Amino acid sequence: MPGFEFFGAEERKEVNDVLETGIMMRYGFDGARNGIWKARELEAEMCKKLDVQYAQLASSGTAALTTAMAALGLGAGDEIIMPTFTFVASFESVFSVGATPVLVDVDDTLTLDPKAVEAAITPRTKAVMPVHMCGAMADMDALVAICKKHNLILLEDACQSFGASYKGKALGTIGDAGTFSFDFVKTITCAEGGGIVTNNKDVYIKCDGYTDHGHDHIGNDRGLEQHPFIGYNYRISELHAAVGLAQIRKLDTFLDIQRSTKKIFKDALAAIPGLTFRRLPDPAGDSATFLSFFLPEAEQARKAAAAMKAAGLAAFYYYDNNWHYIRQWDHFKQGQVLTPFAPGLKQAMEIYKTKEFPASDAIISRNISTPINLSWSEAEIKERVEKMVNAIKSAL
Repeated sequence: MPGFEFFGAEERKEVNDVLETGIMMRYGFDGARNGIWKARELEAEMCKKLDVQYAQLASSGTAALTTAMAALGLGAGDEIIMPTFTFVASFESVFSVGATPVLVDVDDTLTLDPKAVEAAITPRTKAVMPVHMCGAMADMDALVAICKKHNLILLEDACQSFGASYKGKALGTIGDAGTFSFDFVKTITCAEGGGIVTNNKDVYIKCDGYTDHGHDHIGNDRGLEQHPFIGYNYRISELHAAVGLAQIRKLDTFLDIQRSTKKIFKDALAAIPGLTFRRLPDPAGDSATFLSFFLPEAEQARKAAAAMKAAGLAAFYYYDNNWHYIRQWDHFKQGQVLTPFAPGLKQAMEIYKTKEFPASDAIISRNISTPINLSWSEAEIKERVEKMVNAIKSAL
């Protein structure tokens, strides 16, 4: 995801503001920073852009997920339903709070299959965590209804979909809380960073403290602040927040370019017999950072992805990918950790040593996703479209 492609004078200006004060920490040093509070500014911009009441920055998307889970009260013995197709940080965060990940199938949205979610609910289920993969949304109406029916927490992992929406609401703002990643290859980047958004003041206050060793941030003397609960150091720096502040102001431009470019590719691929596209529950809300499509058979998809790469095009064949699909998560399946799981979690994880997901396999094995860049010229787009069409046809 290409925010880093448009890095320029705006980002340098915001970073230089911080460098001139010499105060790179987001808290304290009130006088020396001369009124420069980049993290605060970015949080305010997030609230305005996403139409949400509260935003809290963190050091990464993973830290944001961990923080949100802690603030929502998720922990030991709680089951969190999540998809088989995601980034490894999603289940890492579940482990970090001692909860149990319950993986269920995805459908042709490349996100949680609502029927699989409902079938997986047990008395220990505490939350449902849709992951809005590759720039677009899960079926949020269905998931909201399930969570209301069963009185479950809805936590949105929107780390790959900043700027996307569902029926007019920004992804991340629909559930009890939502999280984003601002690492180097996300829609907008802080170089490293993440964020949590919520409309629940209590959840926000807990996120604010949890990311900073439990500080309550009351008053203007950091040494006198109280610690209502134990937290950790998941703070973002002022330098990273400064980069994100410039980036978020370019978000609409990024989305406009991605959407217009994606349409060109999609229109061309639509003419290929047998090729179908990822189903989008709300096409208007797609951030268009990726074009995801399916071929009729797995081997065709594997060959097409190889042909695209040979032609110099980016092609993610997630079925063989170590990061994003459960098929290759051997460390997850075998519980390979440096600090042992609690006995209950260890026992719960035994199922993944043999559990298979044929419905997800049938989806992901036929899928190819290709990123939409910001910096391509019209000539480059035309050339890439032609190469992509030829590569896919060669596999069919």
